[in-house]
Order: sequence, then structure tokens, then C-alpha cells
Amino acid sequence: MDPLEDEASPASIEYEPVSVKDVLVEMKDTAELLIDLSYSAVLHRNEDIAKEVLRLEQQMDVLEMRARMGLLMASRNPSDAEQLAPVLGIVAATGTISDAAGDIAKIVLEEMGLPEAMRAALPEAAEVLVRGVVDPESSYADRTLQDIDLESETGVRVIALRRGDEWLLNPGPTTTVASNDVALLRGPDSSIEEVCELLTGSAYETPAVDAPDIDDLERAVDTIVHMKNLSELAIDLAYSSVLFNSKGLAEEVRNLEVEVDAMQSRFEAWTLRAAADASDPVVLRGLIRLGTSTEVISDAAVDLSEGVLRRLDVHPVVQMAVEESDEIITRVEVERGSALDGTRITAGVPDTESTMSVIAIRRPEEGWLLVGDADAEIYGGDVLISKGTRTAAEAFDELSQA
Repeated sequence: MDPLEDEASPASIEYEPVSVKDVLVEMKDTAELLIDLSYSAVLHRNEDIAKEVLRLEQQMDVLEMRARMGLLMASRNPSDAEQLAPVLGIVAATGTISDAAGDIAKIVLEEMGLPEAMRAALPEAAEVLVRGVVDPESSYADRTLQDIDLESETGVRVIALRRGDEWLLNPGPTTTVASNDVALLRGPDSSIEEVCELLTGSAYETPAVDAPDIDDLERAVDTIVHMKNLSELAIDLAYSSVLFNSKGLAEEVRNLEVEVDAMQSRFEAWTLRAAADASDPVVLRGLIRLGTSTEVISDAAVDLSEGVLRRLDVHPVVQMAVEESDEIITRVEVERGSALDGTRITAGVPDTESTMSVIAIRRPEEGWLLVGDADAEIYGGDVLISKGTRTAAEAFDELSQA
């Protein structure tokens, strides 16, 4: 059934005893996948990926309702209410992210229009993400990911599989890629074409892109790409702030949200100026929708971490849910004269013995720098947002102190 048609008539949901922790884990994974898919749908003007977003959005609605039911059943006294209230906030915020991702996908499905400059800029912000149906004759069909060894061989990884109405998020080595599965792949542009063809039996066509020819429009597109990256970072930090009950991380989420708000104001001004020079200003409707939805995602990140900001105790069920992530995100403030002061970062990795990867720097009076694949230098006073194992995080924290 077309998800656009099914969206108008949601299925009824009855209470069933479920693990709230498991539901929260699935909601978190689904929200992160929704953000990835929605922006990729816009990048490639891909209706098939956009429809997968709406299917996932419906799945999120069910998860949200089940989580609410489970939490209401668990609350028996004022103490329970105090601990569970922030969890309800997390559930609501995750639902908001889902709705915003759905609105982004509808830019494609409702043909709202989007300037070619958008497609020219986004490849710099993300790897290629494609959707394909597994051909029964494919050499990958009915084999485990470990057997295929796809990521080691090509750099392309399977980030999710849909088998009928069932979603397999974060598939692992023992996950089987079955015939007729809908596979979502992410990887470098140089490899994705060959992998997609081997998987689906059909050639993958890279979308043609025209260069932007309006200065204000180019500025608006560059701004929305930066807003997207900051919003995704805010979501990661918000979940980590809950895991560690870290007010420091939660405050960085709020800092990011303030930055995104300021960028949205500039984005709107440049978009309006660009409309005066555009041959068809109507094509800017999708860009405006994209800016609004991206700002909503950053607001939801603040809602996710609200309980931490208010110093409310984090319910153990939330910590257990977020704890299932393979890597953790941490915040360290670099002291002047420390081992990190003056260290150069190459491709996200600082020139130290630490295995932590720096994903962002907040520099006083300069704002946020998203490191990515760019080179940068660390200075005393910088706030570093880094990703890695718990052991590496502890060692990295020691390096930041004089």
C-alpha cells in the first residue's frame, strides 16, 4: 500500500506489555535513520526513499504510542512521576523529529520545488545514500553481511533493511540480506554505483547537477547545509547528555540550537533576496520548508535533554536504552598548555595517541566548526565534541588537562 494513502487511516493500537527500554532503543535508531533518509530523498529527488521515510514515520507513531502506554502503566506514585516525566519528554521529542523528517520527505513527494543549487551543495555534507530492492539473482542475496563482507571490500554499508513491514535497523554481521528486501545503503560515491548494480540487478544513475547561478541562493543553500549538520550533531549530543546525565553536554545542545536559530534568520533573508532574481520563485518553496523543518529538529534536541538541564534524575530505563550505542560522544574543554593545545587534526583524528575522533569544535567568539574531513588545529579554550569508546574518552579527557 502507498504510504501516502495509508497515512490518512492510522491503525488502531491496543496496550501490550512491552519493554520500554526496547521501544526507546528502536525510537532512537528510527529517528536517526529518518533524518538520514529525509535529506537523502531531497538530495536525489528520490521518491522511493521519500516513501520509505513516510513508512518509518508511521512506524514511529506506533512506537511513540506504545512507549506512552508503557510509561503510564509504570507510574504509581509521585516519585515515579518525577522520573518518568522527562522520559515522556524524550518520547515526544523523538516523535517531533519523525514529523519533521516526514515534512522534509514531502518536499519531494508533493513536488514543492527545490533549486538545483541544493543538490550541488549537499554531496559535500554527506555520503551517498541509496535504496534498492535485493534481486533474487544477486550474489548478495540470502547471505549474511559477514559472509558478504561488503563494507571491508567496498566501503559501502547496509544501514537498514525493510522486509515487508518489518524494519531491521543497524543490521549486524549475522543479519541475512534476503531476496526482495528493501536495502538502504550508504557509502562513497566511487563504490555505490557498482554495489547497487550487483545488489539490484539494475544500473544506478548518478543525478546530474547544475551549478548555482544566484549568489544569494548559493548563500542560502550553504546555510541550510550547515544548519542540517549542526542539527544532527545536536541530536547526537542530546542522547549522550541523557546517557551520562551531563549538564555540560545538554548546554552544548542549547548552544547549538541558538546557533541554528540565528542561521535560520540569515537563511530566510537570503532566500527572500534570491526570490527577486529567480526566474521561478515558486521553486524556493521546498527550500523554505527544509529550513523550517531543520530548525524544528534542533529544537527537538533541546527537548530531548530538557530533563538533564532541569537536573531531574534520569530514569534508568533511558540510560539503558541509549547505552546500547557502540560509540559515545563526549565534551572536553581544552586547557591552555595541555597536550591537546596546538595539536593538529587531520581527517577528524588529532595527532596524539588517542583514538577519539573530533567531530566538532566550539571556539569562543568564533562559534562552531564541524571538522568532518577538514584539517583543523586545537587551541586552549576550545570545546571539543568527540566520538569514540569509553576507554578512549577517558584518555582524551586527561590529554585536555594541563
